[in-house]
Amino acid sequence: MLPIMPVLKRKILFLVMTAAVLLIAAPGQSQKILGAMSVGINLTQVDGDIFYGFHKVGLNVGPQIQVPFGKNKNWSVSLELLYSQKGSYHKGSTDSTTYRLKQDYAEIPVLIRYTDKKIISAGVGFSYGQLINYKETKNATFDSLFTYQTGLSNSDISVIADVSFRLWYKLWLGLRYQYSMKSNRTVLVTDPLDPKDPYTRYQYNNVISLRLTWIFNQEKIMKSSKKVDSGE
Repeated sequence: MLPIMPVLKRKILFLVMTAAVLLIAAPGQSQKILGAMSVGINLTQVDGDIFYGFHKVGLNVGPQIQVPFGKNKNWSVSLELLYSQKGSYHKGSTDSTTYRLKQDYAEIPVLIRYTDKKIISAGVGFSYGQLINYKETKNATFDSLFTYQTGLSNSDISVIADVSFRLWYKLWLGLRYQYSMKSNRTVLVTDPLDPKDPYTRYQYNNVISLRLTWIFNQEKIMKSSKKVDSGE
């Protein structure tokens, strides 16, 4: 586990909460800036270990702002401040064969978005994540196969693709895919069938997120009224 003091954790939590309050309050000052809050889950795996499947479940929560631009305001730039949990999980037949990797990040995603008819929105962008805590529980099988060449990186730079649908009023449902652009760790793998010829693998975070987002000052969808021809 990273040697991070509880005081630092409280400071990070305080910054996240302060940012949330500021972003919520900002829409009252400017109609061009949209403030929002997202709450959801991450389904994650680590590419480059010996386990497959998005079995690790974690939180994805934090505030964001959206700044529309363009002639019809269909385009926007979004900036988020997230607490995001990633990692890997493999349930073995016993505790000694179970593997867990929990990584807690403070993340700042930046996306360019396009919103069509105020009901569907898609975006692409990048995210910088700072590792604030991690815990790894290994097993005998894992230890016999892997030798760490580098320590776990303190940062994670990822590419993001995102699509959201308007469910009701100011509530949106979003599906996001995120993948690390750089390796978070390098390991040397020893094949039990060929122990004299180990090979190198690079580990990357692979994340699917399902989130609900409430946009505080978004306009309602106005129904178009049909004009009645009076015959004049």
